[in-house]
Amino acid sequence: MISMVAGEASGDLLAGLLLQGLRNRFPDLHAAGIGGAQMKAQGFEAWWSNDKLAVHGYGWDVVMRYREILGIRNQLQARLLHELPQRPDVFIGVDAPDFNLDLEHNLRQNGIKTVHFVCPSIWAWRANRVEKIRRSADHVLCIFPFEPELLARHGIESTYVGHPLANVIPLEPDKAKARATLGLNPNDLVLALLPGSRASEIQHIAPTFIEAAQRIRQVLPTIKLVLPAVPNLRRTIETMVAHAGMTEHIQIVNGASHTVLAACDVTLIASGTATLEAALFKRPMVIAYRMGWMSWQIMRRKQLQPWVGLPNILSQAFVVPEFLPDRATAPALAESVLQWFDQIAHQPAQITALEQHFLALHHSLRRDTSKLAADAIQILLAR
Repeated sequence: MISMVAGEASGDLLAGLLLQGLRNRFPDLHAAGIGGAQMKAQGFEAWWSNDKLAVHGYGWDVVMRYREILGIRNQLQARLLHELPQRPDVFIGVDAPDFNLDLEHNLRQNGIKTVHFVCPSIWAWRANRVEKIRRSADHVLCIFPFEPELLARHGIESTYVGHPLANVIPLEPDKAKARATLGLNPNDLVLALLPGSRASEIQHIAPTFIEAAQRIRQVLPTIKLVLPAVPNLRRTIETMVAHAGMTEHIQIVNGASHTVLAACDVTLIASGTATLEAALFKRPMVIAYRMGWMSWQIMRRKQLQPWVGLPNILSQAFVVPEFLPDRATAPALAESVLQWFDQIAHQPAQITALEQHFLALHHSLRRDTSKLAADAIQILLAR
């Protein structure tokens, strides 16, 4: 038996892909813990839904949920150590480092082997987390090629397994098929709006994205605006869109973010895993992020690199524009999006160059992730 915890929609997706590979290696695998729909589709037994762990920032968003989340972690730990007929052979924490690393540390001290999947971004935000990783994880599965060397400097065993999304997303996305699925025409100008997958992100980011979309429509009145919504947040988004008088102009779809990214010409997107997905779909983007004032003051002091968007971090350059809270205003975002559409119309060579850059990035992240991860876990179990 293995136990897993995945936080948020992105963690659920990664964990679902990992489970697929593990089930191929261990057909009788029983996996349980905290997860979402993608994990359940692989036979995962979810004792709690992963949306219980979805918090945002450092301010009241976390404070108000702290006791509930701590209670869930304590209950899970007690179940894994004392209440099951047999302890799990390995615990795999998928992302959600604030939740998983402390749990991994406690489980490891009690003799359960631990794996952390997705190296916390110590190269971007929290360098002081390295020691915590070393105490907590027997092994780290890395999704970016530069991470194992960094971890090795601190005595942390790890394996580069590639990014699972690089295998899921085709090298050449089928824009025509995606547009047909969404009822869009081949010649439409299409902007994808991706304000995030957490309730707190929708609260802080979606209104600004919607206002930016209003401004973009003033310049490009025929543009098609498509917003993929996490199903449990759709009603909240619909209310925001209606309040802005944009109900007739923004097409809201349940999930289907990959279809929307494949169909669009440009995306206005919240910083996070989705920006890497947009790069793998070879789409020009404007990255933005907004959060509460207190959270931003804390985060900006922890920033170790000039970039926050994954496409820029991996490129070590500003290949796409970023707007952090102090600059992420609706007029600025609208202007930046319109610049991409102007390049599409008048400077297509620059768009082609960006697509080729993202294609090279895609190749660098493509590995047999499921097999490499299963290999690393099997070796750990054999010790």
